[in-house]
Amino acid sequence: MVVDDEGLRIIDANLNRAREALRVIEDHARFALDDAAAVRRAKHARHALREVIDTLGRDKLLTARDIVGDVGRDMKTASELRRDSTNDIVAAAFGRLSEATRVIAEHTKRTAPAVAAIVEGIRYEAYELEQQIALRGGVRARIRAVRLYVLITERLCRGAWFETAEAALRGGAGCLQLREQEIADRELLSRARRLRELTRKHDALLIINDRPDIARLAAADGVHVGQDDLAVREARRIAGAERLVGMSTHTLAQLESAVAEGPDYIAVGPMFASGTKPQDHIAGPQTLREASARTQIPLVAIGGVTPDNARMLMECGASSVCACAAVVAADEPDSAAQRLLQAVERHEQNPKCG
Repeated sequence: MVVDDEGLRIIDANLNRAREALRVIEDHARFALDDAAAVRRAKHARHALREVIDTLGRDKLLTARDIVGDVGRDMKTASELRRDSTNDIVAAAFGRLSEATRVIAEHTKRTAPAVAAIVEGIRYEAYELEQQIALRGGVRARIRAVRLYVLITERLCRGAWFETAEAALRGGAGCLQLREQEIADRELLSRARRLRELTRKHDALLIINDRPDIARLAAADGVHVGQDDLAVREARRIAGAERLVGMSTHTLAQLESAVAEGPDYIAVGPMFASGTKPQDHIAGPQTLREASARTQIPLVAIGGVTPDNARMLMECGASSVCACAAVVAADEPDSAAQRLLQAVERHEQNPKCG
């Protein structure tokens, strides 16, 4: 494998650009978004670039480097020296990464096709990572911050469904999921849009069960799919890349498959026997504990959740608890939601170890 000095000089400069861009992206994912999955993807790309450097020869690249003779070193445009927001910083980093990996790939295709293939893989990985961070980064941070997630199903509501949803939000729910599988599409969309307005007023998230098309039309924050529904990638294509996709799992095998699909959060359950959605299989808290050891994707504990067991579920690794009847079927949904949230907050104030 022989690369001329001019080619090595170009490759070296763009490897530096790509590595620097990935560090900006990784630190943003780590410190601004607390997004462990995005951090891992950025870190993996940096390690792949290190493999490229080792393959081409670190000493050869350093020898080809000419800082003093670089005629473009001091050529800066006004826009290069200004960033108006964190989003601008991240967007610029992704731009540099895309351009740099393209240049490296082109200059290694003739003499080092194996290296070119590695770099092309990094470039396409970066495109997906940009979607994850730039489009969904903010809303992913919000779903990680949710502690109480409430399902809204009219047939289980003691009062009117909309007033029940409003009460749940007053009680502290950070996310509502509209779960209605037996009403006409037009009515479902109407309800989704009403809840969209309501959740915005309360600075809460809105997720639509099973229906990525309704989630998109209602400008919801995401869609939730089950084991027999659309795959995460297909749901995201319909709902829009900027929306969350959550997925239900009941076993560790399903969890492993879900992680491979890349959802933004994973529901694990049922934790206990539940009258809301009876299951032959009870996953239980131990499944949640083992799941939390296998992934850093936010885990939502669901099924039979009450104020008495919510704290224990958080200790098992849940990022939030999800309730339905415990809130919507209560005489006072706001008080019921508040009690659940208080149980979760007691864990955060005094978490147990082990």
